[in-house]
Amino acid sequence: MPLNKLETSIIDYKNSNLENLQLVELYKAMLKPRMIEEKMLILLRQGKISKWFSGIGQEAIAVGVTNALNRDEYILPMHRNLGVFTSREMPLYRLFSQWQGKASGFTKGRDRSFHFGSQEYNIVGMISHLGPQLGVADGIALAHKLRQEKKLTAVFTGEGGTSEGDFHEALNMASVWDLPVLFCIENNGYGLSTPTVEQYKCEHLADRGIGYGMESYIIDGNNILEVFTKVSEIAESIRNNPRPVLIEFKTFRMRGHEEASGTKYVPQELMEEWEEKDPLTNFRMHLMEKGILNKDMEEEMQSEIGKEIEEHLQKAFSEENIESDESLELKDVYKETEFELFEPSDKTENIRFIDAISEALKTSMQKHDNLVLMGQDIADYGGVFKITEGFMEEFGKERVRNTPICESAVVEIGMGLSINRMKAMVEMQFADFVSSGFNPIVNYLAKVQYRWDQNADVVVRMPCGGGVGAGPFHSQTNEAWFTKVPGLKVVYPAFPYDAKGLLNTAFNDPNPVLFFEHKALYRSIRQDVPVDYYTIPFGKAVRLRKGNTLSVITYGAGVHWAMEALDELEITDADLVDLRSLQPLDREAIFESVNRTGKAIILTEDSLYGSLASEIAAMINEYCFEKLDAPVMRVGSLDTPIPFANALEKNYLPKTRFKEKIRELIEY
Repeated sequence: MPLNKLETSIIDYKNSNLENLQLVELYKAMLKPRMIEEKMLILLRQGKISKWFSGIGQEAIAVGVTNALNRDEYILPMHRNLGVFTSREMPLYRLFSQWQGKASGFTKGRDRSFHFGSQEYNIVGMISHLGPQLGVADGIALAHKLRQEKKLTAVFTGEGGTSEGDFHEALNMASVWDLPVLFCIENNGYGLSTPTVEQYKCEHLADRGIGYGMESYIIDGNNILEVFTKVSEIAESIRNNPRPVLIEFKTFRMRGHEEASGTKYVPQELMEEWEEKDPLTNFRMHLMEKGILNKDMEEEMQSEIGKEIEEHLQKAFSEENIESDESLELKDVYKETEFELFEPSDKTENIRFIDAISEALKTSMQKHDNLVLMGQDIADYGGVFKITEGFMEEFGKERVRNTPICESAVVEIGMGLSINRMKAMVEMQFADFVSSGFNPIVNYLAKVQYRWDQNADVVVRMPCGGGVGAGPFHSQTNEAWFTKVPGLKVVYPAFPYDAKGLLNTAFNDPNPVLFFEHKALYRSIRQDVPVDYYTIPFGKAVRLRKGNTLSVITYGAGVHWAMEALDELEITDADLVDLRSLQPLDREAIFESVNRTGKAIILTEDSLYGSLASEIAAMINEYCFEKLDAPVMRVGSLDTPIPFANALEKNYLPKTRFKEKIRELIEY
């Protein structure tokens, strides 16, 4: 293994209370990822792996932090933290298979490098968007705190990632909630090619802790003893006094962002300066100077590690390349779950749509003692719609949690709770605000089960819809943003009975569910609803009216508009299908209706272009074409933002146009 020409250590290794054996083990723990990386760089040049993000020169951080934590404490590493994985003693052949895209890897060939996690080793890998894992760490830590476990969670980011909004949201949430999180910033000088002077103005990133009321430290990231001893001390303190701590590790990236990037943008004198600070070489010299390590021991270590690398490489190379199995690929998008039917009782009460939502939340909180509700103003205030009024008194402020205005971090916390064996509900105060949490929903919650078999047990409630004069930012019905994304389930009830049963099902389902609730229906629609707990399966539409002349397919407020229009036009022979569930979609119910009537019209409140109505129309055209007696018609809102003034909003919504289209379809 190549070492630089340093003959004596230039890093100041202060005396520690560590035994000689422990010092040698720390050196060996750094040596192993270094040797693996050097082998990977050879394989990269040979074309046997596709990409590599080198952590050479930064091994002390990953190794020091991992060894300072207990084995059952979660770590969320980044690209350059191979030492986390090796220190947790992951089988090397599985890592090599992962990097080659083979089945024995952790993602079945579906993701690469360190974009994976493993519950067995309490490691949660990154996604390319970097920031979301910080909030996920908050959620994992929250679960520990709620169970009163003396554990912390460590999460890594680079100096570049600290510019993302997720960084600020996650640190703020952790501070406000006193979460036991160790935020580790690896300040390695460059974000790809952008130097730190072009990324932030503060002198030290650790200074940002002040703004969050959070203690922070600066540690020499190339000094393994300083990293290990200081983090061990901080970790023990956090376990006994739960709170977040920010650590900035000063280090340097000795190779490119990834190997193809190179390092031509780095001044040569800077490279030479940091090469002299190599954590492995310096610690080796220190141990030899102290007589703790000698050349024979060094050679024996290298031989042992080299043999392990070669054996595991051969095992990974000998594994056959993965083949695609379409049925398996589709099956793994969602966590498999068996719907549990709870029959409704005969005892009913006449309640509003909003009451049904509240009852489902309450009974689900009683059924699932690991369910946590989060949202703006949902605790003392009871939410802007008063759906959770009285919940804090019944279930306590630990499980009914007000949040700051930070939709992204709250969704990520929900993901973290799920990783740590809990359930989460996130209330978007208005569905429009989900755009601020869009990234973690579509890139984390939706993909995590498919990527590494970790479900996202999160329900996101979405008060939505127009007709109430709330304007462009409080009136959208944006379900089409999510029905397109594999891995999400999308539900949109129109009646109190369905709302209660479907929301109960959402909390039983281990997959992420977007649950849309039309605000205009909250207090305007009443129905007799069973008093007791019951469930309704996803993916099952309901026929509200049966007829043979045409099929009306809709959901949400559109159901009520359709009934109103059919009554006004005195159309008694129409099939009216309420979808209820948009993903999964009851295609069979749609096709059965259209094949019988020969005419179809799809009504959505969403703006028409790119709406779910367009997808349903395409499916009908593809699968029911021979039975059609007229073109499939779609009716939706105007392709404009939703306006505020009553006359403008009335024209925006599709109610009037729907009546005209029905007449046109009947007369065709």
